Amino acid sequence: MADSLKDAPFKTVQVEALVVVKIVRHCSNSFPTTATGSIVGMDKDGVLEITNTFPFPTVDVTNVEGSHQNDASALAAAAPRAKANIVYQNDMIRHLKEVNVDANNVGWYTSATMGNFVNPSFIENQYHYQRENDRTVALVHDVSRSSQGALSLRAFKLTQNFMTAFKEGKFTTESLQKSKLSFKDILVELPVHVHNSHLLTTFLHQLPVAPTAEDVTMPTSLADLERNPVKMPLYPSVDILDLSIDPFLEKTCDLLLDSIESHYTELNNHQYYQRQLAREQAKITAWQTKRKAENAARVAAKQQPLPEDEWQRIFKLPQEPSRLEGMLNAKQVEQYSKQIDGFTANVSAKMFAVRGNLLPE
Repeated sequence: MADSLKDAPFKTVQVEALVVVKIVRHCSNSFPTTATGSIVGMDKDGVLEITNTFPFPTVDVTNVEGSHQNDASALAAAAPRAKANIVYQNDMIRHLKEVNVDANNVGWYTSATMGNFVNPSFIENQYHYQRENDRTVALVHDVSRSSQGALSLRAFKLTQNFMTAFKEGKFTTESLQKSKLSFKDILVELPVHVHNSHLLTTFLHQLPVAPTAEDVTMPTSLADLERNPVKMPLYPSVDILDLSIDPFLEKTCDLLLDSIESHYTELNNHQYYQRQLAREQAKITAWQTKRKAENAARVAAKQQPLPEDEWQRIFKLPQEPSRLEGMLNAKQVEQYSKQIDGFTANVSAKMFAVRGNLLPE
């Protein structure tokens, strides 16, 4: 990961606060449907500055006969590489250039739920951008994590080794062993910094503070207390002391189990291919042994030997399935594991704090 980050054309991603607000609003309004859009900016001194963004048009599938519930998410996930949206993106960038706004496309953004974003559609979208311009990133906004009060905005780009392998389209066992490519070499994450303009910072510092009351008017009767009840002072929240398991942790564990099951399914498919290949190779070996014996008998009888390469026409070896899906599943399992590690940090600290009352005497 460190080597991949060292080879990147930039070291960090700087996102303007206005861009963050636009992305969060678009993703929140589109939830649970996937939201995608384009980001523009410029690369300066090893920092990718993202200064503006605009969403991609969405297709309304509610009135389409025979449409499925997931059709909208599938169309939105594939929107960045759709031909109509490519034309729309070029037109928008041309209009931004006319009003002297940064008009360099630097990637795209997408929404995610519980960290579930590593899929073939995400890889194809980023490959579509990165093959044309290596100075592009994919911003991922996790709506579920952000609903807890902490902004979740991450930046990713594909590694050069994976770009080469994806271009060739060969994800067989032999090619992966030769290139030493693993699931850890698919994506590289870049640090994200939110930047406020000087004008916005000045405005925040000049916000007026609510004036404090100099004289406190005391109530003169019970009727005054009923009309104007005493306002209790603010007190710290005790929700952080709750020992119940975080519901997001439970959902993430369920998603982790689903990803592990998908990984085992891919593993079983590969093992089935290996058994099929072993059976066909055994048939080929038996056929070659039989043909060699026939040719030895024909040579002894002074007859023309039969060709020994006819097995290529008679037998057909099974084609090895692509290992890309298994690699993406493994990468998604890694993402879920990191989330669970972050969730359990707070819960473990609470459990250790009260373990004296939990242990039997």
